[in-house]
Amino acid sequence: MKLRIEKAIYGGASLARVPADGPADLAGKAVFVPLALPAELVEATIVSDRRSYITATLDSVFEPAPSRTTPGCEYYGRCGGCHYQHADYSAQLAMKRGILIETLERAHVDVPGEFRVLSADPWSYRNRIRLHVTTTALSYREAASHRDLPVTHCPVAAPILQRVIYAFNELLQKQPSLAQSLSEVEFFTAADESALLISLFTQQGKSSEHLPRSVADALFTTLPSLQGVRTFSLDPRTRRIQSSAAWGRPSLDYTVGSLRYQVSAGAFFQVNRYLIPALVEEVVAKRTGNIAWDLYAGVGLFARALAQRFDQVIAVESSPSSTADLVHNLRGPAHKHVSRDTLRFLQSSPAQTPDLVVVDPPRAGLGSDVCHQLAAVQPRQIVYVSCDPSTLARDLRALQPSGYRPVAVTLIDLFPQTFHLETVATLERE
Repeated sequence: MKLRIEKAIYGGASLARVPADGPADLAGKAVFVPLALPAELVEATIVSDRRSYITATLDSVFEPAPSRTTPGCEYYGRCGGCHYQHADYSAQLAMKRGILIETLERAHVDVPGEFRVLSADPWSYRNRIRLHVTTTALSYREAASHRDLPVTHCPVAAPILQRVIYAFNELLQKQPSLAQSLSEVEFFTAADESALLISLFTQQGKSSEHLPRSVADALFTTLPSLQGVRTFSLDPRTRRIQSSAAWGRPSLDYTVGSLRYQVSAGAFFQVNRYLIPALVEEVVAKRTGNIAWDLYAGVGLFARALAQRFDQVIAVESSPSSTADLVHNLRGPAHKHVSRDTLRFLQSSPAQTPDLVVVDPPRAGLGSDVCHQLAAVQPRQIVYVSCDPSTLARDLRALQPSGYRPVAVTLIDLFPQTFHLETVATLERE
């Protein structure tokens, strides 16, 4: 059927509605069409018809949007990693801005007058990539599929990571038995590409204490910045990992502005090497005070910066893979790290009220229990770092009855070419 695209929606697709001259039983029904842009007239084929919406595939574009452009990657459309390469970058930012504002307004959250968008180079920005291992090459997943898509490069990854893909593919050709031991690999580089870590995820029962050194010996000549290789046993059902053998350093030094962080293989760290300094500056800004809490602290990206401006920083993190780095990065006799999940910490939090609370939860957001406990603490200011606009809107709505309102919202495009977006919302009590 022919469709006029209305707008982009979160998740990578665009929204249209079945026209009145379409099938009578479908007229007016929402249709989600990937790879289409707002205002375009397209032809699409129904893939599935669900109770409240239809999913479709794009067949052709009769009236292309002015922002439509040629994708910068030969795998685009087949690879499931990117969603917006068919739009020029200014259009990508406009779509994300519209999605964020609409999501907040739909949840009845007041969008403040101060609404900024921060961006940088939309290519070669990733400091970390993770790929599946097949018998002949490293692969991403095909879009909307569990099928493997072998790749030789990835234009959104830092140049050194693209060199690693090429080198590792050559290694798989020379040592095909390697694919029998590995399920996935992850490559992580410092912002300036001066250091590289490789994580090998082994299939159950296939781990070997000699595997890291074997891979390091094979790659070091080609990749002299390689500092460490570590194997992790990956449970395919629970996705839980357990570190086993290693070669070289377990971590690398990652510089953000004037600060240096220890980041271990397997620990979470933001992926956009161009915008991490801007993200830290947006969260910390010129805020000062006696006490700041950093909840979901990870390796201490924000806590270390806050420690330069607050008398005491309490960083809370439950993940064992980040704890050692957090302890190293948050130094100073007044500062503390707490190895506990956020809800338990809030339920037994210290008596002193913090001046500032920074929260950077996973995609699931804070949830009602954490919002309730956080509001009960009554910090003067909350800075919420979110990677999902729908859970952000839900949580901001939950905090409103306690008097917290967003006074500033910043969209930071940490994930160009994809539908993902990062938001920093500053909340103050009325």
